[in-house]
Amino acid sequence: MMMLIAPICISVIIGILVGWAWKPKCPIPFSYFLNTSTHSTFPTSTTSNGGSFSHVEKDGTNSLVTEQDLRHLCKLVVEKDGGPSWFQMMDRSTPTMSYQAWRRDPESGPPQYRSRTVFEDASPDLVRDFFWDDEFRLKWDDMLIYATTLQECALTGAMLVHWVRKFPFFCSDREYVIGRRIWNSGQAYYCVTKGVPCSSLPRHRKPKRVDLYYSSWCIRAVKSRKDEQKTACEVLLFHHEDMGIPWEIAKHGVRQGMWGAVKKFDPGLRTYEKERTRGAPLSRCAIAANINTKVTEDYIRCVENTSSSNMLESEIKQGDSFVKPIGRNIPKLVVVGGAIVLACTLDRGLLTRTFLFGVARKFAKTGRRTSL
Repeated sequence: MMMLIAPICISVIIGILVGWAWKPKCPIPFSYFLNTSTHSTFPTSTTSNGGSFSHVEKDGTNSLVTEQDLRHLCKLVVEKDGGPSWFQMMDRSTPTMSYQAWRRDPESGPPQYRSRTVFEDASPDLVRDFFWDDEFRLKWDDMLIYATTLQECALTGAMLVHWVRKFPFFCSDREYVIGRRIWNSGQAYYCVTKGVPCSSLPRHRKPKRVDLYYSSWCIRAVKSRKDEQKTACEVLLFHHEDMGIPWEIAKHGVRQGMWGAVKKFDPGLRTYEKERTRGAPLSRCAIAANINTKVTEDYIRCVENTSSSNMLESEIKQGDSFVKPIGRNIPKLVVVGGAIVLACTLDRGLLTRTFLFGVARKFAKTGRRTSL
């Protein structure tokens, strides 16, 4: 009996010593454990209103739009993101533009849309600037009634922008706080825009803020339907948002208004091209669009060919190194013993102790599964 009890006692003692050694100098709030994985800031950059961002992701700190977003967009482009199948809802064209659209309905969340727009005789650089240029968008997109840049990074081109969009008369206007950034690989641009939190911009009853928002593009040169030369530009768009109205009603509205909105793209692009040809100065947004993060084509191919399971594993990647899950190789009793002491050390609250004991049980189960 003593031979069986002795190893257990030794493990518990080691766990207690580990727990005491790791004891922080000040109490750690429970919210820390909930927010650490999602907290993020933008890269360092002084802005016109005196604000600043803190850091570039490869230095170890997350940004609001990260390499993880790039990987997700790449998987969407090759339809390997693990989501449901797409079904086509539109196929229209004009002499200088063709447009196709698909939709899918995930089990949870709003409807998702995928579209392919091809502009004849247009370069990826011009199309990239056109869609990024909020100042010019106000001239051709009649749904956008207000747009301003809150902060930006001169190093990566990442931006934080504030939009207000006009909705039909039976809905109030909607506002968006959007983080966005562009990656460049060869002649392709991967442009990510998504809703992000912004505590410095207070909420109001009107306009209603849209928190869940995702709208990202892959812009690249493709063969023209006229002469098979790569003089056309393809835009693959992936979009979804929770506008705060029933999703079935939202789907009906999108279906009815889609072509009316899309057919403004081409005349807007041609006007933009003429202004640029005449030497119009680049707007603040267009300048930011020309600052993007370079990635190799091999990297893009590697991401596109990575299986979904490997993509999940890569979510623990921080910068250029992997963070190994703790507890996988730690003896069960060591973890439990350390958690006991830590729970008693941090504070006397039931919530913190419950959380830590739960973590200990999770690690213990992980160790047991690994040993099977």
